[in-house]
Amino acid sequence: MMTFCFTGIRNFSKLWKSNPYLGLSPGHSYLSLFFKDCYGVGNQQKWFSLKTVSAQNTKAGNLLIAKARYFRKGDEGSNKQVSSDSHLFAAGAAKKRSQMNPHKEDHALPPVRNTIQLPTKPLNSQEWDKLKEDFKGKANFESWIILQMAHSHSSIDVAKSLLSWVAAKNNGIVGYDLLVRYLYLCIFHKQTSEVIDVYEIMKARYKRLEPEGYTLLIQGLIHSDRWKEALLLLEDIKKVMVPSRRNYNDCIEGALLHQDVNLAWNLYQELLDYDLIPPLKTLKTFFDFGKNIKDDQYSNKLLDILLYLRDNHLYPEESFAHSIKTWFESVPGEQWKGQFTTVKKSGHCLGCGKTIESNHLSPEEYEFLKGKIMRDVIDGGDQYKKTTPQELERFQNFVKCCPPFDIVIDGLNVAKTFPKARESQVIFAEMINSVRHQLHQNFLHELLDVVSQLAKQNLQLLVLGRKHMLTQHSKWRKDEMKKVQQQASCFFADNISEDDPFLLYATLHSGNHCRFITKDLMRDHKACLRDAKTQRLFFKWQQGHQLAITRRFEGSKLTFQHIPSYDTVVQTTGDSWHIPYDEDMVERYSYEVPTKWLCLHRKT
Repeated sequence: MMTFCFTGIRNFSKLWKSNPYLGLSPGHSYLSLFFKDCYGVGNQQKWFSLKTVSAQNTKAGNLLIAKARYFRKGDEGSNKQVSSDSHLFAAGAAKKRSQMNPHKEDHALPPVRNTIQLPTKPLNSQEWDKLKEDFKGKANFESWIILQMAHSHSSIDVAKSLLSWVAAKNNGIVGYDLLVRYLYLCIFHKQTSEVIDVYEIMKARYKRLEPEGYTLLIQGLIHSDRWKEALLLLEDIKKVMVPSRRNYNDCIEGALLHQDVNLAWNLYQELLDYDLIPPLKTLKTFFDFGKNIKDDQYSNKLLDILLYLRDNHLYPEESFAHSIKTWFESVPGEQWKGQFTTVKKSGHCLGCGKTIESNHLSPEEYEFLKGKIMRDVIDGGDQYKKTTPQELERFQNFVKCCPPFDIVIDGLNVAKTFPKARESQVIFAEMINSVRHQLHQNFLHELLDVVSQLAKQNLQLLVLGRKHMLTQHSKWRKDEMKKVQQQASCFFADNISEDDPFLLYATLHSGNHCRFITKDLMRDHKACLRDAKTQRLFFKWQQGHQLAITRRFEGSKLTFQHIPSYDTVVQTTGDSWHIPYDEDMVERYSYEVPTKWLCLHRKT
């Protein structure tokens, strides 16, 4: 237990002052909190103890809140299909697919209801006693009420009255959870002078702080006239660990706020030297600061930031894209003009008509990627946990004896792409047996449909399957399997084997023209590639080679989603820039790419 001496505890509200301060987003906790231990109000003194509390209740509470926010969505989006105009990796496509084929039922907890009304004005001791008496929850009242006040951004005065009441009835002892929530409210309501007071006490009493304490103080100091002392805290962090991206973001923001441009760029370079990926917020701050500045050195550094986005396949958010556009158009004498647009299927920018870079791998890139996948995924991966060396060798010999394939098909995956129905959709009990019969109809109909359509184009096809698909069964009709085998080469692996290594091997062995069909997005195999450069190259190859199948509605003709011909990365020709960005309100998964672009070109 750490104990602090406070003066005039009966007048708790005098312990704090109100001044402008930086806001802090919710959800951040800090392990330490320190207040000035002696205030000159008369000669009265009381001891004020800071008690740490178990994190278990906090974790449980966070879990309950997370579950309470996870509402069941039902089947309202179940009839939607992914548009064939989009592609497999387009931002939002996975979200649409999940709405189209919901497999799991959500068992959400009911939302937590407040049992009492939060006070809107400071309460005296008797009023707090009454409020606690009315509280019917199982949680600790003091912890619960301060948490609700933090979530609701209650006024500082109300929170002060709570802490005064707690201190008065507990011999000056206030639990840590109350203090940290109160601190959050002080930050939210911009109490700068209090940060300075806390900083002075911490500096006098402690040689080292925990990371959260440093982060809090840095955020507070950068908005004061003592902002450079945040850099001293950054140096203290470096003595024991690598500072966080957030620490650097705050220090860079403080440097630019106080017009120290060289310091900001030095901090940015330091961040990169630690192999930290700068927050997009940090990069946006540089562009916002550079508006209307005619400085070639500064401009070149901003262009380097855009190239950094390209090299690391990073995409600015929509507000960041607006900042980039504003900066380009504001540079004196440059005459840049920007517009927000999209890219046609042909790979041409809808705004300026220029061709976006192709996602086709060069021969050198292809051979490099092929070698990496063969070593890290096929030979050096964990495929022998899912197959055997003998079977892999049998497959390699099989591929060598065949001409190069145009399309490799994951047969089992494709066969199960469009289930006929779901039992959860049955309304009447007497229909269940009929629907079950539909569910057990042969899966080969879908696979045969895909193979037949592709075979009409005189393409060399390979279907990968499992041996159980050759067994006569209601799901696997031999007559339809025979039709598949007549139109495509087929290889059937052991039932315990994984298809993906075979699919990757056959596709890469056939050459850069070969494409493949599977619903699997290959994230596990991409993770086997040991460096970021190879992973990005694999994703570029995957986008240009993986076909996806769609149907507009059940029973309709299947179609193949178009494969994008262009690479979704930041790119420039010198007199133009094309920057893909994340559109607001569109949920993009990590394996998807944006569909919106910022087109910038210099007027001539």
